[in-house]
Amino acid sequence: MQLNQAVSARLAELLRERGMTQYRLYMQSGVSKSTISNVINCAYDSVKLRVIHELCQGLGVGIGEFFASPLFDEDKLEP
Repeated sequence: MQLNQAVSARLAELLRERGMTQYRLYMQSGVSKSTISNVINCAYDSVKLRVIHELCQGLGVGIGEFFASPLFDEDKLEP
């Protein structure tokens, strides 16, 4: 799995867990709707840490919690 796919999957997972829509995340994080959609749909090769930080704030999680997922295990990520 590529890193952008892991970020996408983790974001989708956290949205599901919290019963949040992309629109609600946009309202709470200030990250544009198009950026959220592009992250979810893996339209970016990479995502800026600043964007992930803002998404985490909107989700009410720390960056550490965001990346504390088996999705980010080194043996599962492609170089």
